[in-house]
Amino acid sequence: MESTKKYWKGLEELNQTPEFVEKNKGEFAEPLPIEEVLEGSGLKTSTPRRDFLKTMGFGLGAVTLAACNTAPVRKSIPYLIKPEDVTPGVPNYYASSFKGTGVIVKTREGRPIKLEGNPACPINAGGLDAQGQASVLDLYDNSKLHGPLLNGKESSWEDVDKFVKAELAKVQAAGKSIVILSATINSPSTKKVIAEFTAKYPNTKQITYDAVSYGGIIKANADSFGKAVIPQYNFDKAQVVVSFGADFLGSWISPSQYAVQYYKNRNYKSLAAKKMSRHIQFESILTQAGASADSRIVIKPSQEAAAVLALYAELTGTSVSGANLSSNPAATAAIKLAAKELSAAKGAALVISGSNDPQIQTVVNAINSALGSYGSTIDLDNPSNQYAGNDTDIVTLINEAKGGSVGAVFFLNTNPVYTYADNKSFKEAIQKVALRVSFADREDETASLSNVVAANHNFLESWGDANALSGYYTIVQPTINPIYNTRQAEESLLNWAENATPEYYTFVKNNWETAILPGSGKTWQDVLQTGHILQAAKPAAAYSFVGNVAAAAATLASKYKTTDAIELCLYTSVIGTGEQANNPVLQETPDPISKVTWDNYAAVNPKYAEKLGLKENSLVKVTGGDYSVELPLLLQPGQAHETVAIALGYGREKSGKVGDGLGKNAYPFMGVSTVTIEQVSGYYELAQTQTHHSYEGRNVIREASFSDYKKDPSSGNPHNHHKTYDLWKKYETPGHNWVMAIDLNACTGCGACIVACNIENNVPVVGRDEVRRRREMHWLRIDRYYTFNEEGKSITEEKEIQKIEGRMEDISVVNQPMMCQHCDHAPCETVCPVLATVHSSDGLNHMAYNRCVGTRYCANNCPFKVRRFNWFNYWNDSRFDNYLNNEFTQLVLNPDVTTRFRGVMEKCSMCIQRIQAGKLQAKIERRELKDGDIKMACQQTCASNAIIFGDANDPNSEVSKALKNERVYYVLEEINVQAGVGYMTKITNTGLQEA
Repeated sequence: MESTKKYWKGLEELNQTPEFVEKNKGEFAEPLPIEEVLEGSGLKTSTPRRDFLKTMGFGLGAVTLAACNTAPVRKSIPYLIKPEDVTPGVPNYYASSFKGTGVIVKTREGRPIKLEGNPACPINAGGLDAQGQASVLDLYDNSKLHGPLLNGKESSWEDVDKFVKAELAKVQAAGKSIVILSATINSPSTKKVIAEFTAKYPNTKQITYDAVSYGGIIKANADSFGKAVIPQYNFDKAQVVVSFGADFLGSWISPSQYAVQYYKNRNYKSLAAKKMSRHIQFESILTQAGASADSRIVIKPSQEAAAVLALYAELTGTSVSGANLSSNPAATAAIKLAAKELSAAKGAALVISGSNDPQIQTVVNAINSALGSYGSTIDLDNPSNQYAGNDTDIVTLINEAKGGSVGAVFFLNTNPVYTYADNKSFKEAIQKVALRVSFADREDETASLSNVVAANHNFLESWGDANALSGYYTIVQPTINPIYNTRQAEESLLNWAENATPEYYTFVKNNWETAILPGSGKTWQDVLQTGHILQAAKPAAAYSFVGNVAAAAATLASKYKTTDAIELCLYTSVIGTGEQANNPVLQETPDPISKVTWDNYAAVNPKYAEKLGLKENSLVKVTGGDYSVELPLLLQPGQAHETVAIALGYGREKSGKVGDGLGKNAYPFMGVSTVTIEQVSGYYELAQTQTHHSYEGRNVIREASFSDYKKDPSSGNPHNHHKTYDLWKKYETPGHNWVMAIDLNACTGCGACIVACNIENNVPVVGRDEVRRRREMHWLRIDRYYTFNEEGKSITEEKEIQKIEGRMEDISVVNQPMMCQHCDHAPCETVCPVLATVHSSDGLNHMAYNRCVGTRYCANNCPFKVRRFNWFNYWNDSRFDNYLNNEFTQLVLNPDVTTRFRGVMEKCSMCIQRIQAGKLQAKIERRELKDGDIKMACQQTCASNAIIFGDANDPNSEVSKALKNERVYYVLEEINVQAGVGYMTKITNTGLQEA
């Protein structure tokens, strides 16, 4: 049965606001800037028709020709002696690691241009998140330091070393302590370096501080099981997952790893076997995990403790204080439902919480223990080493520094002046420390208060290693020589410790050969080739809970009380914790939920904003404690009433030219639970991409419940039986026929595919103002559709609950990746007057840039609105100060892809350069092309395997098998464009709710 749900991209489309209707009814989003062109040619806007035609016939042509002649110059310099491992035009690949995740680095003529996940990595299984994809751009960042700084001035390494050693000697003589303040270190070699440094300076101690802390989980596990670790969560072994505010598909601990596991029980292969896990999400703000959940229940942050306690009481039959959810009948009903389903799935159930409160995590541990989760869905014996921060140690450091007992502090991979909540107190404390050394790669907020900045390498210039998961060791190896006069932090510490092996490569190699490789059967050369070793996992034991639930419940009952106050929700988005704030590709990647770029904002439920008299894009002042910020207001469906959400990672003051001044810093709100909101004068339009195009109410999303799917696999996907007429003759299609299948069940909307496409295909960054004008250049977008949960029963059967439309809380989400559909009957091809867009013999829609004159007829005729008009020469226009407009950062550009010039249309090419490279490799090896030889950039980076690409003419290819699935449908199939991209119906497992 076809769904009658109404899907909408944003409130503008739902309410059909006049502005939205006006913007979407025209042929083009913006008029061509003819006035600027004519003005530049000496003609006024009142130019007579004859002069106008003359100008358009010659003057504009001259401008166009001039633009063509100003394409980037590529100088060819022959090698006198060619390096043995470099062949011009042929890429080299190196195995390395990014934040403990295995990656493959692609280099061209000695410069890294692209990162991919290592398929053998147990964390991402070949996928890579948006931050990892964009990280190659950080290498070419002009804002980085070109060498060390001493007392704020450029210096030599010799002078820096002399100064630091002399200061350390004074600290030793005075008997004061030396502190190495760092983010979590899971590198075995870095730990050994710190041990060597401590041996030289015995009064050294290392403190671990993470900008976003998971110390609550670590402390709770220490109290509950005697294991102070973050466990590995096995979502692939869980049949029922209940999450309390943990965005495990977006930002919580290891989202790429969890996405790989989670979708093993929810993708098209699992569904074909009539198996699907069940996911219930309790949360205050709409997250990626909540958007993917089968049932989503909105609670306020202050209600999370009561919800966790209520679930414990329902499961165990015990009475605990604080388990009262009477103010939220929907949550009460959902807790009872969740308890039934978890009990039915004992041994294959998993309950998690995103809270950093150790008492909440203790109760969660008790629940999982009662469900028999330890040893199955939770592994304490092979823990995660990705976060190890201790929240109390930095408080001790501040107090000791203020007291004068700290003589030196070293900042390693951390920026607490920006990220620490009480940064005023922190600044005051560290300025009393005589020696302050930062290993930042730029003069960031903390480095600017240091008297030594020992400029660090980028990870692509470094040697190193990591041990992110128990038993999984990765190597970090340089893919380019240091670009500037920087030095690796570990090498600096070894130098100051006067170690006999100050060269870090030798140090890492020796450490591996003596401490890691013995018994593995691998050599150092093997590791350089594969990038890692994976030791056998220890048996996961079933642990018995020894914590005190009653004590935890009593503490929680007194700590969390539901009131009418506005509660604050802090979260991280695509930009992360802010360390990559100067990365323009990340800044222009839309937030997975709100689709806002280049800013953070104060998000409020639309109906609650209406109650407060607040309008979208108006400026509001949010005050909590003694800190306040002014932010633009965003109306966010699906968010709890009486809450405001703000993203961390913005408001940088010293990140670089791109990131400085974007948004406001929300870290000082850490620890604040309630805030006030007041409207202030001013208006700030957010650069939001979501409603730039509309399907005019056409049905492009298909959904069905799992129970209906099991009865009828084509449920929710009625096939069109319209009589069609073709304008094209039928032709045989021998050879290859490149197509794609996209599983809507597996897309989290994370945006990694967008970033991968941008980096692979030299897609320009256009900046906030151009995005506001609907001119973003992304070849691939992820459409996020909201819908009200109005079909069937709601998660609650309580009649007194207000209608869902009345509160804008009970919202479901479907994510749909949308790129050029490579239609066999492509509407764009029919209307192009210069044959710039044509069809290939292997099923692809091509763009011949040299032919395109920018009429934009193809964009008007494309029903999917996936074509982009290139408004400017983004690569050399001073108005777009990003990675394309200077010679240094242009080194990241892929030489296999044309850099487009102003006035042409561009769109997804289905990575034609990768197709050609795959064909050539097969030809060199004198074999047939195999399925899997060619992977699209978007496909390769997707951890959840939502995108499948291949040859439809190969019946054994994965894409051929996927497209035969009963769930497959084609967007706008009724207009007979015969798209080359098939989508699989979204299936929701509503579980016991239907019974």
